[in-house]
Amino acid sequence: MQHKFRLGVLGSGKGSNFVAIADAITAGTIPAEVAVVLSDVESAGILTHARERHLPAHFIAPGKFRTKLDEDAERAFVTALTAAKVDLIVLAGFMRVLKGDFLRAFEGRIVNIHPSLLPSFPGLESWKQALDYGVKYAGCTVHFVDAGVDSGAIIGQQPVPVLDGDSAETLHARIHAAEHALYPKCVAAIARGDLSVSGRRVTWKKA
Repeated sequence: MQHKFRLGVLGSGKGSNFVAIADAITAGTIPAEVAVVLSDVESAGILTHARERHLPAHFIAPGKFRTKLDEDAERAFVTALTAAKVDLIVLAGFMRVLKGDFLRAFEGRIVNIHPSLLPSFPGLESWKQALDYGVKYAGCTVHFVDAGVDSGAIIGQQPVPVLDGDSAETLHARIHAAEHALYPKCVAAIARGDLSVSGRRVTWKKA
């Protein structure tokens, strides 16, 4: 029996990107299953969404730091993901920077979505950065995670026009909608083995 590609999903908030991925799995467009959902926030919506779908979902206390996991928390996350035999870790609004031991445990197997066209506007509130800068196109990027901030190899991007009347909120909402289309597409390509990576270059197999 063929091994089914297994996802471990990490999130801190509402979990809308997780929902998009879970729905795509149900629809058969991502050939994978969600093995476990983990959050550093006990009341996070992503855990509720996972439990409604009868998926394993757990809160792991993040420890004493504000922007990263402490050593005990990092070890607990790695242990849970290893026990779930995940093939790919999908960050869906996970608000902690991942560090050395975590990255080494799953090297080349962690992806994230960021609400800008990287390498422009890394970091927090990138849609607001884009609006303040005056660009005509914002968007979102799916990328592999490395030790930098939003600096890993780029898997896919989706541009979103900036409209003259946009506020930070309206632009962010349209970027969110683009994320919900792009992230499942990229995760599906990884699950199918349709990507090859050479340094920073990620190549998609032609259909």
